[in-house]
Amino acid sequence: MRGGGGGGGANLLALRSHNTALVLDLLRTAGADGISRLELAERTGLTPQAVSKITARLREDGLAAEAGRRASTGGKPRTVLRLVPEAGHAVGVHLDRDEVRVVLVDLRGTVVGERRTALDLGGGAGAVLGAVRDAVAEVLPDGFDRAPLGAGVALPGPLDHARGVLHRVTGFPEWDGFPLREALTDRLGVPVVVDKDTNAAALGLAAGGEGGSFAYLHLGTGLGAGLVIGGGVHRGARTGAGEFGHQVIQLDGPPCTCGDRGCVEALCLGAVARGDLEEAARVLGAGAANLVGLLDIDVVLLGGRTVTAAPEAFVRGVAAVLAERARRTGQDAVPVRVAPGGGRTVAVGAAQLVLGPVFGRGGG
Repeated sequence: MRGGGGGGGANLLALRSHNTALVLDLLRTAGADGISRLELAERTGLTPQAVSKITARLREDGLAAEAGRRASTGGKPRTVLRLVPEAGHAVGVHLDRDEVRVVLVDLRGTVVGERRTALDLGGGAGAVLGAVRDAVAEVLPDGFDRAPLGAGVALPGPLDHARGVLHRVTGFPEWDGFPLREALTDRLGVPVVVDKDTNAAALGLAAGGEGGSFAYLHLGTGLGAGLVIGGGVHRGARTGAGEFGHQVIQLDGPPCTCGDRGCVEALCLGAVARGDLEEAARVLGAGAANLVGLLDIDVVLLGGRTVTAAPEAFVRGVAAVLAERARRTGQDAVPVRVAPGGGRTVAVGAAQLVLGPVFGRGGG
């Protein structure tokens, strides 16, 4: 992978300054119209002098630029500043059981490059790491003269997000204890953050404007959930929250790859394999109803390749189960929608694992 060359560029550690992150986030949300230094001071609570120093440094690094002047209520017109999206990039990697999808996003989270290729997650660490490295190298455009800020890598769990170490990935126990973050940092030459695919997707959806508390249910080669509660991704005390697919709803049900029986994942994937999408949606709805009852969330978002192949069937089926639950409890039914982003949802969310801290919004 190409290293960081000239052009100044953004230093990830330097950008983690809290005050700088506040200013960058306001520049980002202001869009092309920009925002004045006085407004930055008012909205951050920083002194005008502090804002001037921060914005001067951001302009020197190429992260901010003038966006014209704006009339003021008194005195001379104010110069407004805007974020320069192309001044920094992050890589998002969705490492699935049978493929890897890599996106390159700019500072606004806009996808500017993408690569998707088949792989076998059970094909051995060396082959998998090599495939990720090759896909990341291919997504960087010719002449890309500065290294990305980092790479966010999202894959099926369970795993330790804080240490970047995999546990017994469902169906692939050979990965248990593998230090993926360390191994990919060595391969890619940039900082790496590792998280579950569903957590990354939930983070990306929140960064994209999805508000409130919600659950993102991902049905693809497996089934999991990403939870956003109180504005932040809920990972749990051991970063293991969201193993949604392995709640048992049929005690004598079919065996699951996790070693248990009657899991939502086993029942749902079994129905999909039989071509019975109505039953698959009903099972997914039963699991979603349990989640709604436990967490009292605002909305359920559906994603993953199986959902995107038949979105109406899954929305209709899950919504019907939640509506029936609402009738029994006397509450309003929780809405169900397909998550935006299609097949990119997880990969774009993985990039937010890197971008989030730059803008003071958590993530990595």
